[in-house]
Amino acid sequence: MTSIGILGTGRVGGGLARALATTGHRITLGHRQPPLETPADGTGAVPAIRHTDQRTTAATTDIVINATPGGTTLDRLSALHTELAGKILIDISNATRHTPDGLPSDLCYPGDSLAERLQRALPATRVVKTLNTMLFPVMTAPADLSTPPTAYLSGDDADAKAITAGLLADLGWKPEWIEDLGDITTARATEALVLLVPHVLRRHGLRPFAVSLAR
Repeated sequence: MTSIGILGTGRVGGGLARALATTGHRITLGHRQPPLETPADGTGAVPAIRHTDQRTTAATTDIVINATPGGTTLDRLSALHTELAGKILIDISNATRHTPDGLPSDLCYPGDSLAERLQRALPATRVVKTLNTMLFPVMTAPADLSTPPTAYLSGDDADAKAITAGLLADLGWKPEWIEDLGDITTARATEALVLLVPHVLRRHGLRPFAVSLAR
């Protein structure tokens, strides 16, 4: 059983929290501000999920998943450098600018990536990039797609990537669906794939999909 903190309590963070809790992990959801009362988890079948502020979440868990909006992630997580030191940080966000309809239009860090910037800002933290090339329901239910999806891994630490792959397996990702691209610089390739997303969504709506390798 692993202690996992998730920063971000929206559809992405909440969905991951529920899915990982059902596989036996101890989950803490990090809110921007400490909740005045414990929010409902949505189903009585889900084991208890702890709710607290983001700083406490980062300080008191073994692995931290970043599900905060990518455009504000760097500042937000840089302020947690002490709490994140020595830990694995799994970054699943995309840092983008948006059009008036709320969909991604441009990358915040062209020629770079949010994951690389996080690794530079948090040198004592092992950053792994993954799950940022799909619509959020696929993260926790990859087998629901008619075509096998791909989850890409980018990171400098092999052990951190192996542990991350283990968590993906808990979410239903088969080993052959996980593609280790190499070091953290490879994250700029997967982050750039987000520019496909608005075109797909405008044509097909919120139908689950993933940007995957076909062999």
